[in-house]
Amino acid sequence: MSSATYLAYDYPLLGAFWTMLLLFLWVMWFVLLFRVIADLFRDDELSGWAKTGWLVFVIVLPFLGVFVYVVARGRNMGKREIAQARARQEAFDSYIRETATGHGGQAGTADELHRLSEIRSRGDLTDEEFDRAKELVLSGHGTGHTR
Repeated sequence: MSSATYLAYDYPLLGAFWTMLLLFLWVMWFVLLFRVIADLFRDDELSGWAKTGWLVFVIVLPFLGVFVYVVARGRNMGKREIAQARARQEAFDSYIRETATGHGGQAGTADELHRLSEIRSRGDLTDEEFDRAKELVLSGHGTGHTR
């Protein structure tokens, strides 16, 4: 056998373990780097110049920049991420509510009847006007829907 031939027993199990560990740490560092960059752009409290400074620091000296950022601003990274997740959830919930109540955000029949009864209880509608409006709503002509 020549010395240029490498066999499986030339790479010990401990060497494979260290290789996997280094690869895992390398991938974790990239995830942290991208989270720091995303947090920079997510933060509304930083000015544009401050964001640019941090970004240049993180790009020019990546290891030091990321570690300094995590030490200096890491405490609020989770809070900003939670705030963004809440905002996304609220936007999604309002979209679902708007879609579920009718076409183009129009109120449903029950909501419209409730509003009519409130107007009548304030005294702005007579009983006859309320009955006519209620019939229109129940027939589908009084809402924004077209049937």
